[in-house]
Amino acid sequence: MIRKLTMTAIAALLMPVQGWSVDFDGSSRGGDIMERISQVELSVPAEAIAAQDQDKGIFDWLFGKKEKAEWTIMVFSSAKNDLERFLLRDINEMELVGSTDKLNIVVEVGRMQGHDASDGDWTGVRRYLIQKDSDMTRMGSRMIQDLGMIDQGDYRNLAAFGKWAKENFPAKKYMLIVSNHGDGWLKNKADENKGISYDEESGNHITTPELAMALREIGKVDVFSTDACLMQMAEVVYEIKDYADFIVGSEETEPGDGYTYNDFLGPIAARPAMTPQEVGRLTVDAYANHYDKINQGYTQSLARASAVGGLLTVSNAFADAMMASGEKALAKTARNAAINYAIGENRDMYDFARRVVEGSQNEQVRAAGQALMDYITGSLMLHNRTRDSQGSFWSGPKQYTLSKGMAAYFPYSGLANGYSELAWARDSRWDEFVTWMNQP
Repeated sequence: MIRKLTMTAIAALLMPVQGWSVDFDGSSRGGDIMERISQVELSVPAEAIAAQDQDKGIFDWLFGKKEKAEWTIMVFSSAKNDLERFLLRDINEMELVGSTDKLNIVVEVGRMQGHDASDGDWTGVRRYLIQKDSDMTRMGSRMIQDLGMIDQGDYRNLAAFGKWAKENFPAKKYMLIVSNHGDGWLKNKADENKGISYDEESGNHITTPELAMALREIGKVDVFSTDACLMQMAEVVYEIKDYADFIVGSEETEPGDGYTYNDFLGPIAARPAMTPQEVGRLTVDAYANHYDKINQGYTQSLARASAVGGLLTVSNAFADAMMASGEKALAKTARNAAINYAIGENRDMYDFARRVVEGSQNEQVRAAGQALMDYITGSLMLHNRTRDSQGSFWSGPKQYTLSKGMAAYFPYSGLANGYSELAWARDSRWDEFVTWMNQP
């Protein structure tokens, strides 16, 4: 169905009327602007109008925004798993803040049957522009698109979301958050907690190389963040370093609650001129402050993407010095003692190097190890917050304060399937180093 819009009608729509005025934030005085628009003949597809049926979106679409927003925050949230209730609550937290003329908060969220029946128990994948709403029991934002039951474990759908969000909600600065289960670089698709953006309906997830492919298609973002477990490690950040300026993530698992989005988004709405580095720091601090309040252990850090290439240089020098020294027993002892995470083969790079430096009798090893430590805390990690865990029913206390923001893979035997596919394995000598460490 096509309806006609004449220039006369547009002029009539915009002409001031006594006792009636329009505020382009979507409010009106003396009349209902959306009702007046509906009475005008429009020469556009009706489905396009429905897709743009926002408080102010139809004006943006017809006449163009006067200026770009400062920030567009894009959240790709696959709730098609046991995190459903937590991720739906995240969206309600976002709505406590809501989008403004300077801040776009755009979400793609998917659901399936079997985990949580709240908010009408709808299923499929939908896109929303987040609007301010105080009801924490249901989403109050208007849906922009219903995509059906697409696969959120397919990197091409992440790429499509990012490109769509940039095109429809342009801003001076962009942040992309992937919210779901995460497991560092690992490729094993048989385990529901491997990779990132696990989709239980399809049984698929986004691997680390696929994550880089999605980001490349989207185009560079100012901040990339993972509201997911175990993603802040060398193998991941090296893969995506060219597609973001700042990278936020956790070395350890995140609690089901993950980010507290109102704590994170509220300050951006209040001061949208924040720089990308400030938003990255805020992401870390909002997360850390929440878990400090409830005395729960955590890790969360902000990396400078342009410094990730230098991490390869200093880690190669350290690996070369270690292999040349022959101090294999020391390497194994340091590895076994270094702070590790829910996946035992993920260990903090700084803590490992510190233990080697303290135990080595080799001058070159000590110098290279100190250089690696200094680079991590000096150039690479811009902000790092940790809190020791008091332990739980299934795990003992963890001294997370030993973590300095960047983990790496320390296998106890051969390299796991898929490691050789990583850019880090291709460009670094880390794979040779850990293989050497495990030899008799």
